[in-house]
Amino acid sequence: MISLRAISDPVYREPANASAADRFFLQFIRDKRDLPFVHLTIRITLVLGILAVLLYMPFITGWWWGILAAAYLVFNNFIFKGPFGLMLHCTSHRAFFRKEYDLMNHYLPWVIGPLFGQTPETYYSHHIGMHHPENNLPEDESSTMRFQRDSIRGFGEYLGSFLFAGIYHLASYFVRKKRKKLLVRSVRGELLFVVFCVGMSFVNWPATLVVFIIPFVISRIVMMLGNWAQHAFVCPEDPGNPYKNSITCINTKYNHKCWNDGYHISHHIKPSMHWTEHPNFFRDTLQEYISNNAIVFDGIHFLHVWAYLMGKRYDLLARHFVNIGNKYASEEEVVAFLKERTRRIAA
Repeated sequence: MISLRAISDPVYREPANASAADRFFLQFIRDKRDLPFVHLTIRITLVLGILAVLLYMPFITGWWWGILAAAYLVFNNFIFKGPFGLMLHCTSHRAFFRKEYDLMNHYLPWVIGPLFGQTPETYYSHHIGMHHPENNLPEDESSTMRFQRDSIRGFGEYLGSFLFAGIYHLASYFVRKKRKKLLVRSVRGELLFVVFCVGMSFVNWPATLVVFIIPFVISRIVMMLGNWAQHAFVCPEDPGNPYKNSITCINTKYNHKCWNDGYHISHHIKPSMHWTEHPNFFRDTLQEYISNNAIVFDGIHFLHVWAYLMGKRYDLLARHFVNIGNKYASEEEVVAFLKERTRRIAA
């Protein structure tokens, strides 16, 4: 248990000088604060795009192919996956390119996304069309409420349901809610990705496995792992309150790499808030966090939270728990509080 300390997470600072290239790109994007997204998109296109093409080339075989495959998987899953996934998240909430260049807004979900196993537009449909409106409550098909959230078995059931029936549940939700456009977008993207992978498997099965299928499986696991940790601590008396069904992780390298994704409470309070605004919003509204008994961790991120829960290491969670408002006298009190928030909640 620690006291609140100075926040080191990224906020926007006006650059002293903009390069000619940056000035060129700024004319296309809606918000100058998203210029890092342009840089990341270019890097991903050049690195993963080139590696993906080379893996399909018939003249590259043997150990050369193996080296390229290993490089692709490392760059995809350990270097770019987090930043890309959260860039896709940010640009789903706030359009990346200006209205007159709207066609360019399809580049991330339709061209780059499939390299990470992100089926076109299903992420947008799930996250914007279902998760945020339902806010982890029972109608949310990715709700964590009905599971014991410090249980490996509970997480296994949660993950299995998403992996094998996620698109069915999402489609059923849109049918129930009579949201035809989102139904079409989600199912279309999922089916086209499957058909594309099947077709490319006849072209080059090993390349398709490395370039598309393995990243697909890993992305689905990572997304559910993240959502589980973000909504692992839910107040049974007030489960629809973002302060009481989400968490915030501050002062972590993850926030620098993944666009302040640790600020999940404020993200649910103001889903369209720009990623650079979250640290200041947290400071400015700290009293609301205190009043609502919100859960804030310092120095760890969602992967740590998930791992500690699966190992029932509440002592480690308590060690990084920020005692905002000085409500707790000991780590034992914090552990009891956290355990109360992870109990299964009957729908």
